[in-house]
Amino acid sequence: MPPKTWMVRAGKRGALIDRFRTAGRVAIGWAELGSLAAVADRPAMVALVRTRWPDWNVYEVGNNAGQLHRFRSDIQVGDRVISYDPDGRVYHVGTVTGPYAHEPAFDADYPNVRPVTWGGSVPRDVLGVSAKNSLGSVTTVFQVPAETAAEIDTALAGPDAPAAKQAGAVVQDGADLDAVTVADPTAEAAAEQDLFEDLEAKALEFIKDRLVKLSPRDMELFVAGLLRAMGYKTRVSPVGPDRGRDIFASPDGLGLEDPRIFVEVKHRSGPIGAPSVRSFLGGRRPGDRGLYVSTGGFARDAKYEADRAPIPLSLLDLDDLVALALEHYDGLDVDSKRLLPLKRLYWPA
Repeated sequence: MPPKTWMVRAGKRGALIDRFRTAGRVAIGWAELGSLAAVADRPAMVALVRTRWPDWNVYEVGNNAGQLHRFRSDIQVGDRVISYDPDGRVYHVGTVTGPYAHEPAFDADYPNVRPVTWGGSVPRDVLGVSAKNSLGSVTTVFQVPAETAAEIDTALAGPDAPAAKQAGAVVQDGADLDAVTVADPTAEAAAEQDLFEDLEAKALEFIKDRLVKLSPRDMELFVAGLLRAMGYKTRVSPVGPDRGRDIFASPDGLGLEDPRIFVEVKHRSGPIGAPSVRSFLGGRRPGDRGLYVSTGGFARDAKYEADRAPIPLSLLDLDDLVALALEHYDGLDVDSKRLLPLKRLYWPA
């Protein structure tokens, strides 16, 4: 049987991705269950989950037990594993090299591990829409569809390899819906909630995809539009040397009223480090406010530099930018909405 490809998420917002790669591991939670070494089949896993969480409905039991069983037993040595780094917008790809193990020393909250040898990485932006959709599930552990795995192979092979097909049907993530009894309204509601969260997560990733495709100049214009939607008047520096600011914002647009906000916008893939933050702060004076926008995120030393800055300084990464854009989208002007056109989706409350 050919190797399968699995997604194993690296905790909330990819918080464990660096530890995954450094330790040569993928890991999942459910720490309350202890070791799963003796739970060799699906019925036993269902029974264990039901015993630990007796108030869960049949959907919750089935969905969680299914993910645990996949990680414990279905993933085989030699299978490929993928985990996503949302800060770098990169899917890291590795090969499973050993059986399930219980290692609380790795992380007390994520003690269930599989050893992995990490190999290449695939930027999210090189994948087609169908592949992005199939990888966007919020489920912790699921099998990646064969067509998406093939597209990842093509991307790993390099830019000279034939392009993978981008069209295709949406593939569900394999949540264990076979355990759902439609007659159980609680289970049905839980399934609907999971579906909503899944769609919401995919929508957020597609919004990020759209923003990443903006040119650096359009990104500056979008950030300025967002500040206007928040009640400020803005001036965007002309193309060329900007003397440490891309955008100036204030209540009156002239800087005669506080706060005076100086904004730097960096639209690139790599994280911003401390030297860039220090350079930005160099021209500021008491009473100024700073906003540093980096769609590539911020290194740890940059965040430390911001914490000790002599003026109030906010760092805004791609996730923060999307959150603010959704919060203030209705207030954006027409030009800003053209840069990020969105459609409203209604969902039963």
